[in-house]
Amino acid sequence: MPTRRLSIRIFNLIAAIFGLLAVGFFTFLMGSIAWPYTSGRLDIDFLLSKQHIIYLLHYRVSFYLHIFPALLVLAAGATQFSGKILKKTPAVHRWVGRVYAFSILGVCGPAGLLMAFYANGGWLTKTSFVTLSLLWWGTTWLAYRAIRAGNVHRHGAWMIRSYALTLSAISLRVMQFGLASYSDISPEEAYELVAWPSWVLNFLLAELILRRSNWFGWVYGHDEKLRR
Repeated sequence: MPTRRLSIRIFNLIAAIFGLLAVGFFTFLMGSIAWPYTSGRLDIDFLLSKQHIIYLLHYRVSFYLHIFPALLVLAAGATQFSGKILKKTPAVHRWVGRVYAFSILGVCGPAGLLMAFYANGGWLTKTSFVTLSLLWWGTTWLAYRAIRAGNVHRHGAWMIRSYALTLSAISLRVMQFGLASYSDISPEEAYELVAWPSWVLNFLLAELILRRSNWFGWVYGHDEKLRR
């Protein structure tokens, strides 16, 4: 029915605009969090909790390699779901996609994995971030492999999963802030409590999107359906 299709398109457009604005806002917020670290000081903010290991060169290197390129990954990933960019400037889509993929595969992913072994909290928290790092790298690699093989639908599916995990950087801080602000739990305790939900819920949401009969059209504006 034309009216129903129009309503769905309007809803999807509003959802896409809201999503992009939210990602843009939180990317800016993440940038403001990362900015103080450009001073090179090792006794500020998050690094205050790492004074017992900050002397380790490999940790310091992995920290900076993770935190700054991650901002680029957040911004680059958001553009990959724009149907207009894909249709009108496919070369831009491809090049930004390469920046996204290679930043994760070659820089942020390995650095994040190394940092995960030193995560604040107990073994459960560390296990969460190790698992997240491996899945983040793996989903991105599978997205890259799929497009290299010419399987656009599979590529899109893995990109949705990959970016859902990328957004865990935002959901972690939102959940931690909310829990610490509206309960008697300290920020440190909140960090440990949301370590798993911050990315598992994102991943489940990605799977929910992929269960839609026409998720490819929902994301990219086409009428094609996922070939299983």
